[in-house]
Amino acid sequence: MKYQMLVLDIDGTLTTSDKSISPATKEALLKLQKDGIYVVLASGRPTAGILPYAKALRLHEYGNYILSFNGAKILNMKTNAVIYDKTLPPSVIPILYKEACDSHIGLISYEGNDAIAATPIDHYMEYEARINQIAIRQVPDFPSYITFPVNKCLMTGDPETLIPVEKRLKNHFHGLLSIYRSEPYFLEIMPQNIDKAASLQRLLGALGLKQEQMICCGDGFNDITMIEFAGLGVAMANAQEVVKKSADYITSSNNEDGIVAVIRKFLNGNE
Repeated sequence: MKYQMLVLDIDGTLTTSDKSISPATKEALLKLQKDGIYVVLASGRPTAGILPYAKALRLHEYGNYILSFNGAKILNMKTNAVIYDKTLPPSVIPILYKEACDSHIGLISYEGNDAIAATPIDHYMEYEARINQIAIRQVPDFPSYITFPVNKCLMTGDPETLIPVEKRLKNHFHGLLSIYRSEPYFLEIMPQNIDKAASLQRLLGALGLKQEQMICCGDGFNDITMIEFAGLGVAMANAQEVVKKSADYITSSNNEDGIVAVIRKFLNGNE
C-alpha cells in the first residue's frame, strides 16, 4: 500500500539543534506536498509555536494539518478549521495550582499567542516561551484568571523535584488526565486519552485514510504512541533509546537531514 501521509514531530525531528528547518528538508517536504502527499506536524508545542514552521513549509497552500498540544487540537492550515479540540476540565486548575505552589515548581498554560504563568517565571518557563517564540507573563490569581478553555498545562522544575509531583498527580487524576514527561524538566498535564496516535487516528478517519498509509517520525517519549501506531514508525538517530526500540526504522539524525533520508527511501516513487 502506498504511503499517503508523513507525520513529523518538530523539535529534534523536523528541526536541527538550532530549531531551524534545513534547506534540504524544506525542499524535500515542499516537493512531497506538490506530489499530493499529506504532511502533518504533530508536536507538544502550543499552536502558536507550530505556526511558523507550518507557514515555512506552506502547509496552508496544500491543505495540510497541524496537531498541537500533543494532539489535543487539530487544525486545517488551509481553512483554519478546528478538526478536533479537547480541553482540560476546569475543576483541575485549582488543584494543579495548589500542587505547584506547595511543591515550589512552575505552572503555565496558554492564552492565544502567550504563555500564562501561575507562579514566578523560572528558566524552564523562559525556555518554553523562547523555543515557541511566544511571550510569557505571570498572572496574580491563576485559578480565577483561567475562565477560558485550555488544552494543556505544563509544570516545570528540576527533574528530581518533579518525580514525586508526577506520582501524586497520576494517582489523584487517574482516569481523568493524561500526565507524562516530555522532557525531564517538563511535566505535561493533558486531557485524558490525548496523545499523538489517538489524534492521528481521528485525522485519518476524517481523510478516509488507513494507518498503513502513514509514516510517523519522532525522537521523544511523546512520539512513541504515533511511531507504534503508524504503518511505518521512524525514530531519528538522536532519539531516546526507548523510542528507537518502538520504531520500524531508524533514520539519520535531525542534524543530518534524517527526514530527507526517509522521503528518499520510502516516498520517492512511493515504494
